[in-house]
Amino acid sequence: MKQHMSYLAAAGFVFGSLLLTSAALWQEGEKGFKRIFNGKNLKGWVGNTESYQAKDGMIVIEPVKGSGGNLYTEKEYGDFILRFEFQLTPGANNGLGIHAPLEGNAAYLGKELQILDDTAEKYANLKDYQAHGSVYGVMPAKKGHLKPVGEWNQQEVTVVHPTIKIVLNGTVILEGDYLEAAKNGTIDGEDHPGLQRSRGHIGFLGHGDVVRFRNLRIKELN
Repeated sequence: MKQHMSYLAAAGFVFGSLLLTSAALWQEGEKGFKRIFNGKNLKGWVGNTESYQAKDGMIVIEPVKGSGGNLYTEKEYGDFILRFEFQLTPGANNGLGIHAPLEGNAAYLGKELQILDDTAEKYANLKDYQAHGSVYGVMPAKKGHLKPVGEWNQQEVTVVHPTIKIVLNGTVILEGDYLEAAKNGTIDGEDHPGLQRSRGHIGFLGHGDVVRFRNLRIKELN
C-alpha cells in the first residue's frame, strides 16, 4: 500500500511539474507582448467607433451603414509581432492594415493583409492575392488553413521591414519580402507606395461584414 501511495505521490509530483513547466513555457512565449485592446472599450483606438464596438472581451464590427469603415490604433508601429484571434461569419471580408496612415486607402498607402472567408461560394473566382492572409495585390498566401466558419482562428504576423511572415493556426501561409515581390511590378498592376513605409498604424479595414477579434497583443521589435 505504501509503495502504491508513493507511486501516486511521485506521479502527482511529475504531473504537477509538467503543468508548471508548460505554464512557464507559455509565459516565456508571451514575454515582451503587450495587449493593444483592453477588452472593455476602444481606448487607444481611433476611427469608426460606431460600427466597431467592444463587446464581451472582443472587438466586434457590426456595420451600422456602408462598409463599416476602419478602426486604427492611435499608436504607430514599425517592426513587430502581432498575435490575435478572429472569428469569421459566412462570406465575411475584412482586412488588417499595417504601416498605414489614418487617411486614404490603407491597401495602397499602407499594406492590407486579407481577412476573408475565402471558402465562400461567392469567392469562387478569387484571385490568389485576395485569399486570406495575402498582402493585397502584392503577395499571395497559401489557402486551406482557415478553421470552419464560426470557429476561432489564431494568427501571428511578424513584420521586419521589408519582410513579413504570417502563421495561421500553426501553419506558415505567407513569408517573404514585399519590396522584392513588387520590384518588377505588383500582381494587381496597381501602385502600392505604402510598401515603402516602415512605420504606421495597425487597423481593421471593414467591408460591411460582421467579424470578431480578441486577444490582441503585440511585441515591438525596434
